[in-house]
Amino acid sequence: MLPHWVPDGVDITTPNAARVYDYALGGFHNFDVDRRFLEDAERAWPGLVQLAHDNRAFLGRVVRWLAGAGIRQFLDIGSGIPTLGNVHQVAQFAVPDARVVYVDTDPVAVAHSRRILTGNRFATAIEGDLRRPQDILGHPEVTGLLDFSEPVAVLMVAVLHFIGDADDPAGILRQFADATVAGSCVAISHSVPAVDAVGQEYVRQLYGRTPTSLHVRTPAQIAGLLSGWQILEPGLVPISDWDPDPEDDDVPAQWSAVGGVARRT
Repeated sequence: MLPHWVPDGVDITTPNAARVYDYALGGFHNFDVDRRFLEDAERAWPGLVQLAHDNRAFLGRVVRWLAGAGIRQFLDIGSGIPTLGNVHQVAQFAVPDARVVYVDTDPVAVAHSRRILTGNRFATAIEGDLRRPQDILGHPEVTGLLDFSEPVAVLMVAVLHFIGDADDPAGILRQFADATVAGSCVAISHSVPAVDAVGQEYVRQLYGRTPTSLHVRTPAQIAGLLSGWQILEPGLVPISDWDPDPEDDDVPAQWSAVGGVARRT
């Protein structure tokens, strides 16, 4: 029997990136197929679980930085299944009326997000696909909560590497730039070629058997996607090196993923 939190029609026979990420972060909204996927991937490419934690920490630092820079609205695309340190928790700790919309393709992620957000009138979650920006931007719950005449932070953390070149990731980013005003920002993290090329290639092949193929790009290729956005200092750097917390000075640079923030020009 499926757990009570599983929406009708969810495929539990194929690994799902959101649920794999949830398991990596210590969450419970995942299935045996997701757990086996991650365990296989971690054996082939040791450090993958740590990468997930580093990426989550990067997201928290980015949201705090953006809130400190005056951003009051957040559109988190590819948000995954909420775990400790959700965007709305970080943003609303800094700014109690900060508005947050979570977007994910996985109905488990959306359903669980909605449950968590019950009673929070400044946050919601919708089902949406980054490959269809206008469906997200025109969604009534998005337009009802976010005011695009004011700056918005678009968060694309660990999601663009699931968008292939055929789906025109640069064009997707341009559509979000066109929809936002000056002062808006986009925050991204993205897989880059790793030192352990063999392990990374094995993981890439694993993802190739799921609905979300993994597309590794160089930092220069990632920067090339950001037409219409000005990359802010310190640029695209290892995610553990982006505005690190002082107590994390001894954390080694995580060069298999880079991240950064860019401003709408």
